[in-house]
Amino acid sequence: MAVPKRKVSKARRDSRAAQTYKVSAPNLVECPQCHELKKSHVVCPKCGYYNGELVVAKKDKE
Repeated sequence: MAVPKRKVSKARRDSRAAQTYKVSAPNLVECPQCHELKKSHVVCPKCGYYNGELVVAKKDKE
């Protein structure tokens, strides 16, 4: 059976596992109501619309 000649350092060992956990940028789409960028399948944080319906009523700041 093959045996390693030297100890594998923690940095080398952990960097192998880190290859599978790369973070990607979120997928942004344009809101059809206010035309701001938002995450897909999420209520628009600016206008409160989702799928053409008002879901969250926004208060106006005075």
